[in-house]
Amino acid sequence: MKQNRQLSRSRLCLKYLNSRPYLKATILFAAIAPLSLNVSQGHQVKQDLKPSNTLTVVAVQGPTTVFQQDGFTHGFGYDLARSYAKSMDLRLDLKTVKDNATALRWVKQGKAEFALSTASIAAIENAKLTAVEGSCGAQPILEKYGLDTNFSWVFKSAEDPLALTATGHLCQNKNTGTIQQLASFYDRNYVKESDMVKVDKDLQKRLPIYQASFKQSAKKHDLDWHFLAAIGYQESYLRPDSVSPTGVRGVMMLTSSTARAMGVKDRTDATQSIQGGAKYMQLMLDEYDHIPYPDRNWYALVAYNMGPGTVRSIRKRLERQGKNPDQWVNVYNYLERNQRANGRYRQAVQYVKRIRVYMEHIKSNELAQL
Repeated sequence: MKQNRQLSRSRLCLKYLNSRPYLKATILFAAIAPLSLNVSQGHQVKQDLKPSNTLTVVAVQGPTTVFQQDGFTHGFGYDLARSYAKSMDLRLDLKTVKDNATALRWVKQGKAEFALSTASIAAIENAKLTAVEGSCGAQPILEKYGLDTNFSWVFKSAEDPLALTATGHLCQNKNTGTIQQLASFYDRNYVKESDMVKVDKDLQKRLPIYQASFKQSAKKHDLDWHFLAAIGYQESYLRPDSVSPTGVRGVMMLTSSTARAMGVKDRTDATQSIQGGAKYMQLMLDEYDHIPYPDRNWYALVAYNMGPGTVRSIRKRLERQGKNPDQWVNVYNYLERNQRANGRYRQAVQYVKRIRVYMEHIKSNELAQL
C-alpha cells in the first residue's frame, strides 16, 4: 500500500512536470527517492531501446561530466550513467560534443536518450526539455567537492520512461552513499590551485623530455600514455635521480626486485624505468581483467602502490561484509573509512586521487593545444 501511494505521488509529479516542462525535477526526486527501480518500467525502457539494447548518452567533456580521450573514459557523471545502463542491462554509448547547446539539441532531435549536462536552467527551458538533478538533490555534496551544482540529466520530456527510471536510480545511489563516494573520489579541490601551479611548471619543464618514452612504452603495453605519465609524476615528479628512504628509485620509483623482474638493469635510466613501470602496471591491470574500465585502472593503481596482496585482502573483507568487491566505490570507501587507522590506506587514497588529477591535467593541456 505504501509503495502504491509513492507511485501515485511519482505519477502526479510527472504530470505536474509535463504541464510545466521547464521545471527542474526537485519535487520528482523527493517523491520517489525511497523507490528502487521498477521491473516493469525497466522492461519498457528496454523495449523502447530495442533492437540495439544501447543507451546513447551525450555530454560535454568537463570535470563534473566526463573525461574521454584516447580510449580512456572516466568521470563523475559517466560513472553514474554507466551504473544506470548496467542496472538496465544496456550497453552505454557515450558521445561527447563541443558544448551544452549541441548536447541539448541532440536530445531534442532524438540522437541521444539523454544528456549529462551542466547547462543553466534557462538554457534547458529555452530548449523545451526536462531536467532532473543529477545528484538527486545533493547539491551540497557536489559543492563540497568542487563539482558543478547545475549537473543534471536532460530528457526530451517528463513522459519519457527513462526520466522515471533514471530518477529512481540516481536517488538510490544517493541513499546508498554512492554519489557521496563518487563525488569524493572526483574531488576537484583535492589538489590546491596553488599546488597545481607548481605541477604545471614541472610538467612543462620535464614532460617533453620523457613524453616519447611514455608514449612508446604505453603503446607497447596497451596503456594510455597520459595515465602512465601521471603515475611517473606522482612517483618522482619526473626526476630520474629520485630515491626514497626505502630504496625505490627512478622516474617510476621501482624497487630493486621489481626492476629485475621487469628487465630493468639501471633504475636511474629514465627510458628503462618507464618501460619497467609500464610493464609492471600492465601486470597489475591483468590482475583485475574481470573488472571493467575505468575501475580496473584504479584497482591497478592501488595494487601498484600497496601490492596486489593487500588489495586481495581488502576485497575478501568486503566480500565478508556482503559488499561487491568488484565495485570501485566499495574499495574506495573502505580505504577512505580506514585511512586514519592505517597510514598505508591514506597513502593509497592520496596516490590514486592525485594520479587522476594529474592525468586529467595532462589531457586537458594537450586538448587545449590542439
